[in-house]
Amino acid sequence: MYISRSCLLKGIVYLLLVIIITSCFLNKKKKPSSEVIPVSCSKANIRNSIVTILESITTETDFSFYVEDINGENITYNRGGSTLSTSYESASTSKWVSAAIIMKQVENGFLNLLDKPQDHLTSWSINSGEELYNMTLTDLLSFNSGLVDEPVCLNLGIANFENCVNNISNSNTGNGKIPGQEFYYSSTHMQVAGMMAVKARGDIASWQELFSEFQTETGLFANSNYDLPSVSNPRLAGGMHWTGNDYIKFLRFFRDNTILSSSSKALMLTDRVLSVGYSPAFEAIGEDWHYGFGLWLQCPNAIFNCSSIEYISSPGAYGAYPFINLQHNFFGIVARQGALGTFRNGFAVYQAVQEQVEQWVKCK
Repeated sequence: MYISRSCLLKGIVYLLLVIIITSCFLNKKKKPSSEVIPVSCSKANIRNSIVTILESITTETDFSFYVEDINGENITYNRGGSTLSTSYESASTSKWVSAAIIMKQVENGFLNLLDKPQDHLTSWSINSGEELYNMTLTDLLSFNSGLVDEPVCLNLGIANFENCVNNISNSNTGNGKIPGQEFYYSSTHMQVAGMMAVKARGDIASWQELFSEFQTETGLFANSNYDLPSVSNPRLAGGMHWTGNDYIKFLRFFRDNTILSSSSKALMLTDRVLSVGYSPAFEAIGEDWHYGFGLWLQCPNAIFNCSSIEYISSPGAYGAYPFINLQHNFFGIVARQGALGTFRNGFAVYQAVQEQVEQWVKCK
């Protein structure tokens, strides 16, 4: 059969088009070699990575590290002679605990957040003609009370707790501060709030009795105490000895609303800062954290612009760093006691593994 040259050429062109179209179709079905195929995460591998980083950290003192997710799974690491049973001086980590104990009195109806010192303290010397006269328990727990001057008695074991609170009022009289306007990190606020809690009860005589009752009711801090500078004159903003295990249980109970109701906890987590007079967080790490009741609301920026708070914490001047992550409901602690003023060093331990910890928590 005769086929013309033109028909033959048309047939060849048609065949080539079929081959090209078929090849393109098949190539679309194949995954490009550069595409990353998702691989399931491994909690065990992430855990090993966290431990490796903690082992490699350069630090001036031993420490213990602990983190626990919402399911109770945890990672524990101890450096040198430190363990979670080691007794450490609290420094400012006690602020969170003290605020929770005082809020327990509010929840039980003994105190009101609008109460003023003079409502409970008969020797309170700030009179009605001064701005400070209007400070409330809310102002005290949020460190906005205007009590910025710390008398020496706060650090004297031989001082009397109640007399020292009176000295706080005397030393701050006439300072011109307006309660509720300026956040100023100091020990004065919590000391006055604690004395108000003791006096409001009437059936107890000291902070130690109030703390003992808290221990019995909650089962918390069985191996801890308020004993600095002394048992008779405890500094509520920084005067505990605690173990890591004790603080871990406190963090778990706080997260789970076992200590306080969800509404009381929400009050503790409410931002109360309008302006900042003094912030050790900004001084040490350059981050403009805000404050609730006895705890920091972390904002990892030089200017506070966080629409939602991810971490709450109460780091201490010796480098201990207890925290709760609100978004994923995990908590942890860096337990240590370095030199005074080494808050940034303990915080840096967690920062070194923060990304891996968050990956570990999310990994199912």
